[in-house]
Amino acid sequence: MGKEHFTAVRKDEDGKIQMFQTSSGREVSYEEAIKEIDNEKIEGVNVVREEDGETYIRSNPDNRTDNNLDGLPIF
Repeated sequence: MGKEHFTAVRKDEDGKIQMFQTSSGREVSYEEAIKEIDNEKIEGVNVVREEDGETYIRSNPDNRTDNNLDGLPIF
């Protein structure tokens, strides 16, 4: 089975991403997504760990805007 990628997101009332839908249709929480990215199961994104302890997911830079996480469809 090849690597998956994110196709849609679910956001909270403040617009913060809480869940992701993968290319196989699975729904994963933000925390689970971080684990799967770290384990190289999800492609096209990376985990950023700031010095202050903040951890977030972002799209790999590729000069495209159609695959930015905030621009993905809502599910």
